[in-house]
Amino acid sequence: MSHALFSSYDLAGLSLNNRVVMAPMTRCRAAEGDVPTPLMAEYYAQRAGAGLIVSEGVPVSPTGRGYLWTPGIYTAEQVAGWRTVADAVHAKGGRLFVQLWHVGRISHRSLQPGDQSPVGPSDAVAEGAVCFAIDDAGHPGNVATSPPKALDQAGIAAVREAFVAAARNALEAGIDGVEIHGANGYLFDQFLNSAVNDRGDAYGGSVENRCRLLLETVDAVSKAIGAARVGVRISPNGRFNAMPEDPEMEATFLHLAAELGRRGVAYLHINDQLTFGLPPIPEGLIAKLRAAFGGAVIVCGGYDGERARAAIDGGLADLVAFGVPFIANPDLPARLENGWPLNEANRDTFYGGGAAGYTDYPVYTE
Repeated sequence: MSHALFSSYDLAGLSLNNRVVMAPMTRCRAAEGDVPTPLMAEYYAQRAGAGLIVSEGVPVSPTGRGYLWTPGIYTAEQVAGWRTVADAVHAKGGRLFVQLWHVGRISHRSLQPGDQSPVGPSDAVAEGAVCFAIDDAGHPGNVATSPPKALDQAGIAAVREAFVAAARNALEAGIDGVEIHGANGYLFDQFLNSAVNDRGDAYGGSVENRCRLLLETVDAVSKAIGAARVGVRISPNGRFNAMPEDPEMEATFLHLAAELGRRGVAYLHINDQLTFGLPPIPEGLIAKLRAAFGGAVIVCGGYDGERARAAIDGGLADLVAFGVPFIANPDLPARLENGWPLNEANRDTFYGGGAAGYTDYPVYTE
């Protein structure tokens, strides 16, 4: 008998064919102008057997960029490209949310308009962090992030407005919804962390203040497109992108989860960074976050078929997201359901390039 992981699911009124989610993964395949390409449409359509696809991170503005060739959603050309992607996914019966992204301090001046500094909650440098930019020799590669400047009130307002505009653009492109990227050491995560955010205004200090920017953005986006079209991704205890340990981590994320639940967003997506070789989320915290949120929860981070089934059976989550396995296995839900072997992913082709390691992985055949 098929497991609940492979059964349909109602996500805030959106019918999903199963509870297997394709996790957001940066692939750096956009064309000039950070425009989504027909090859990207093919890539996502191949994986439309997922109950829900969450796209790679999509910068909401030129200042939100931290990596070369990541597809944006702030120009007419980019929106047209995403419409092609959405149409291809829908033609295969899939559902697509785009992950709206601002990297904050994880950027380099060469990626910023006018060679300006990246922005963050403070001027604290992400020591040891890198982004994907043009190096001193003029070649693409990993480079140290540039020192950021702290957002002022006008800058904070501009961030909110950029997310609202991007969400409206997503719906204009025919996309089913958006996921606000609050995880993995990027802008909102930087504001949440008490060891990074040393502001003395309404956006720093207390738990409530450090959650303010993300919650205000959720409110503004929800007002624009409806809370049922909005998900949020978080990474409690995360250390990726040079994030320091936060002594107020649990209190911060439990408050955030409760506030997101009160707002009725479509889902809370909890990413565990253990697959990055970093400390896992403390035992029991995911269950506490689920109880505080009260809505649909997606878990992600090192899950295979067995762990995914256990997460749903144990009430830990409603849906389970898979990352790297989806790169190499476009038919991953069918492989998991039938116990078919998995292709191995070629990590050398994860970022940049063309069809090799992107759209050329085979589906399972006997």
